[in-house]
Amino acid sequence: MTADAMTASTADAGPEVHGRRDAEGTKAAIIRAARYLLARHAHADITLRAVAERAGVSPPLILKYFGNKDALFARVMNFETDADALLDAPLAGLGRHMVHHLLTGQAEHGADPILRIVFAPLHGEQGDILRSNFRTQVAQRLGERLEGPDAGLRAELAVGTLLGLGVMYGIARGPHVRGTPIAEITERYAPTVQGFLTPP
Repeated sequence: MTADAMTASTADAGPEVHGRRDAEGTKAAIIRAARYLLARHAHADITLRAVAERAGVSPPLILKYFGNKDALFARVMNFETDADALLDAPLAGLGRHMVHHLLTGQAEHGADPILRIVFAPLHGEQGDILRSNFRTQVAQRLGERLEGPDAGLRAELAVGTLLGLGVMYGIARGPHVRGTPIAEITERYAPTVQGFLTPP
């Protein structure tokens, strides 16, 4: 199973600042590399050396920034920061924002805020952590913003609808979806997502 659009096709070592590696850029490269590998291999099979090679850094540098493999993957399996950006819009226009954010993240940055949840079955007990984080940090958080009946259900349906688009765009790589401008896909798809957020 692959997810080329979930992460950058290459994870560079990070920008150089005055001849020294920029720490934040390097951390970001390491996290991108870990996400890339997590979308293709079981958690237990991923080594720090593999992450380091993918990120273009040394294994000791990963230990310096993250402490150990478990701490690194705890960051990778956390959705809080991604959810901040995904849900950063007024409720009336949130469906449009979520669709546009998902597609532009994949198309322009090779990153996806939530699609890695579909690989939870690969990761055993770590997959349970991924599921739990996703439920509380994305679906439940969205539900808390909604008004009216069945807010939790509507939030899960909205997120599920968004994930379907992400799978078609980033994993199945549907040629018609990928060949259509993001603005047009957003225009067509956003009302479906918004319908769960602010039902008539």
